[in-house]
Amino acid sequence: MKYTILAVGLLAGSFLSPSLSSAQMVEKDIVDTAIEAGSFTTLATALEAAGLVDVLKGEGPFTVFAPTDAAFEKLPDGILESLLADKEALTQVLTFHVVAGAVMAEEVTKMTAAETVSGFKAELKVESGQVYAAGAKVITADIIASNGVIHVVDNVMLPPALP
Repeated sequence: MKYTILAVGLLAGSFLSPSLSSAQMVEKDIVDTAIEAGSFTTLATALEAAGLVDVLKGEGPFTVFAPTDAAFEKLPDGILESLLADKEALTQVLTFHVVAGAVMAEEVTKMTAAETVSGFKAELKVESGQVYAAGAKVITADIIASNGVIHVVDNVMLPPALP
């Protein structure tokens, strides 16, 4: 099966808006797209521990602000282990990274907040040409998947109820 992942990143500090031609097909869902990228193994492990893999492989559409492995490494010592041991807290953190619907970068830059699946709003802002979601910088935007879009972030976004 042939697929195309359209990954449009930050260039010169601004977002570019992708468009798919009729010849381009996206066959991988958000989870498979992230796993294939190779830099989201911790996220994949956390999604599995929280029982969210099937949800994010579902119909969607979803927008996921996906922290890289390096983003998880920035968490203070013991936090990741604590989250992995507490399914409820882990689920709250992971669902804080998910917005219902496919919200492309062009739309994100016009918003001040996004209602996440966790029930908390994530603040969105553009500062010095960079886009931030709940304090995490978007480092790659508009990675298209069959059931939504991924925006890669440089930090794990923590909902207001967690430290």
